Amino acid sequence: MKALVLTSTDGTLEFTSMEEPAAGPGLAVIRLQTAALNRRDFWITQGGYPKIQAPCILGSDGAGIVETVGEGVDPCWLGKQVVINPSLNWGDSQEAQGENFRILGMPDHGTFAEKIAVPACQLVEKPAHLTVHEAAALPLATLTAYRALFSQGRLQSGESILITGIGGGVATVALKIAQAIGSRVLVSSSSEDKLARAISLGASAGVNYTGENWSERFLAANGSVDLVLDGAAGAGFGDLLPLVRPGGRVVSYGGTAGPSVTFPIRYHFWNQLQLIGSTMGSPADFAGMVAFAEKHELRPEIDSITPLAEGAGLIQSMTGSPQFGKLVLQIA
Repeated sequence: MKALVLTSTDGTLEFTSMEEPAAGPGLAVIRLQTAALNRRDFWITQGGYPKIQAPCILGSDGAGIVETVGEGVDPCWLGKQVVINPSLNWGDSQEAQGENFRILGMPDHGTFAEKIAVPACQLVEKPAHLTVHEAAALPLATLTAYRALFSQGRLQSGESILITGIGGGVATVALKIAQAIGSRVLVSSSSEDKLARAISLGASAGVNYTGENWSERFLAANGSVDLVLDGAAGAGFGDLLPLVRPGGRVVSYGGTAGPSVTFPIRYHFWNQLQLIGSTMGSPADFAGMVAFAEKHELRPEIDSITPLAEGAGLIQSMTGSPQFGKLVLQIA
């Protein structure tokens, strides 16, 4: 089969031939139709991810048709169109993942291939309202957003939320989720075009965080928020704390702007803020996310669809984060 493979730990990607997977006990082989990129794939090629191994087929998100099943797997899965849960071996606690937790696509072979073998327990039938491209774009970003907003952030209808870095996969689907339950959504970006796109999707207002005194202007125009959802961290993290009402929450799900943060501690203790971390999601989060997507007919925003053979160039294009929504790969 053909696959997009990380062939060296220096970040080299090759579209090449790999041995087809087999359906061992408890496994199902999926003939993939589509896959979707995540920031994680880019960071792996840049050496910015722990315990990188090569060769490895990258890719965490995918949708396709069950082709074969192994011993112990219900044959009713055969021929079904499915979506893969990329959150592997979460563990027994809903509070946090266990020590054996890992994400599909490193070190396990991922979805940037014509076929993949995964535990059958990681499969759900494709929600009927989604196209196969939207289905591939659903799992990782929407699971991350769902857990961050609800399991960790406890977002409620009528509350206000600031979502930073709008345009990214998690941020953009978080906007749709929060809007679906009746929250007031505000967004930030360094791109005026992305702010305009977000407002067209239902955001109440947007702010460009590269502007002078942007946080003061945000407060004057919009007031404080109940919750901030951030996946960037970095030097600008400290600017977010003054925007949160006393007793409010800040949920962090990533650090794309870098691990070092400026932290004005006085806002944390004086305003009694809750700083909460969030990573991917548990099986219960995934089931809740899929049910939510079906109930609200939630559709991930797709930026573009590109052939798998051109995937290496597409991953490198993420250097400047030009996309709005998910980058999807066409496989079959």
